[in-house]
Amino acid sequence: MRYAVLGTGIVGRTIAAKLASLGHDVAIGTRDPEATLARAEPDAYGNPPFSHWQAAHEQIRLETFADAAARGGTIVNTTAGAGSLAALEAAGAANLAGKVLIDIANPLDFSQGMPPSLNPVNTDSLGEQIQRAFPDTKVVKSLNTMNCRVMVDPSRVAGEHTVFVCGDDTGAKKAVTELLTSFGWPEDSVIDLGGISTARGTEMLLPIWLRLWGALGHADFNFHIAGARSGA
Repeated sequence: MRYAVLGTGIVGRTIAAKLASLGHDVAIGTRDPEATLARAEPDAYGNPPFSHWQAAHEQIRLETFADAAARGGTIVNTTAGAGSLAALEAAGAANLAGKVLIDIANPLDFSQGMPPSLNPVNTDSLGEQIQRAFPDTKVVKSLNTMNCRVMVDPSRVAGEHTVFVCGDDTGAKKAVTELLTSFGWPEDSVIDLGGISTARGTEMLLPIWLRLWGALGHADFNFHIAGARSGA
């Protein structure tokens, strides 16, 4: 399958590398490929410049948001939440129409310093904003409640733990669940929370996730929802 991963940060790189390792055709989208490749300094988190990473992943193309989205059969949004709508607008509504868009971004607001808050929060979500802005796209919120390395390798966390899917299109959520199982997630670890409005809840897990990261000193942890499911 063909995937367009929007965003060149560590989350986008990690997802793109996993998809490529599974045999998928993958392009990473960015606003300006030449500028992205010209960066010579590590990012704010100490990750090496994108050009260094791409040298070890030559099968993954770097394209503009629009070119990547046009070719991709499934879109993965890994851009910073504050810039996600602008990035998707640059990708182009026509290039997103009819496609599944997996939204991994969180609307972190750093305007008041650290730790960040959320904007929007409680009565809206980034997932909903994306769905409203691109009504012909099948938005599924998932994987936004954990570190990117856990996203693609759930075995990093011992025992059972949980990944959520939120979205209005049942078929799109089924397709995302199949992708999650290919990443190593047991199907019974996937909880379908319902429509895209339930992304409000998963996005609101970020404040506690960030504080757990600080308390534990590492990111190899996740949430586990225990208890029988309805009808079980």
